[in-house]
Amino acid sequence: MSVALSSTGRQGGSTKRLMRRRIASVVMVSLTCVAAAIAVVPLIAILGYLLRKGAASLSLSFFTHMPAPVGEPGGGMANAIIGTLVLIGIAATVGLPVGIGAGLYLAEQRGSRLANLVRYLADVLNGLPSIVMGIFAWEFLVRPFGHFSALAGGAAIGAMMIPLVTRTTEEMVCTVPQSLREAALALGYPRWRTSLQIVLRTALGGIVTGVLVAVARVAGETAPLLFTAFGNQFWSLKLTQPIAALPLQIYVYANSAYDDWHAQAWAGATVLIGLVLVISVIARLVTRARFGGGHD
Repeated sequence: MSVALSSTGRQGGSTKRLMRRRIASVVMVSLTCVAAAIAVVPLIAILGYLLRKGAASLSLSFFTHMPAPVGEPGGGMANAIIGTLVLIGIAATVGLPVGIGAGLYLAEQRGSRLANLVRYLADVLNGLPSIVMGIFAWEFLVRPFGHFSALAGGAAIGAMMIPLVTRTTEEMVCTVPQSLREAALALGYPRWRTSLQIVLRTALGGIVTGVLVAVARVAGETAPLLFTAFGNQFWSLKLTQPIAALPLQIYVYANSAYDDWHAQAWAGATVLIGLVLVISVIARLVTRARFGGGHD
């Protein structure tokens, strides 16, 4: 009789513990959903507000026409859109080879003192305010030559890409199985060729994702460009001269006294965030193709 009572008591205790765990699970899942909603709601609100304010000013002329003279309505941001693409191209040319090479070195020489130092500096640079990078670029790329330029602007935001691409490349290369390296070395491949042709190619999908994220991050930077590219109201693709960019154009128009320029600033912000969203979606698709393709 006592054994049966003891067994019943244990079952009752187990049932109570199970109920407490279920309640705790429901509460924590609910809190997680609330936190996710709180994180998403501001993004949706920002996107909705931008679309409401900027969509009305979007038209074909906005993408094909130059800015109108001061005080006159109409015009577009064709030069700024092309200028942004030019600056991103320069930034990628400057930042990607250095970032990918540094990340590959960090992954292949993970325990060395130099690798630890480079990793620490990359983490520090990741948190560096963009305006500090702009001042640095102005001191070394603008002041010595006596004028602003697209090259200086692209180099400034390209330098901002380096630490992010470096750390992403390192993490992606570290996911490559060691057996691939050993197989290539066993076949007679030199170490440098193994790293470039086997390891780097295997991690390419993740590296591309990191590159696109870095591009999306620097595409909307304004502070470094104020000190380097400076902006240009005219059509100019000369890399040694000031060049227009969407963030700079938005900054100038938003601080103006003209309502039409304010509307154009909202339209430019809509285009800019659309560009960032497109890059982010591409990065997501690349990630899915790289890590989810094997489950289809």
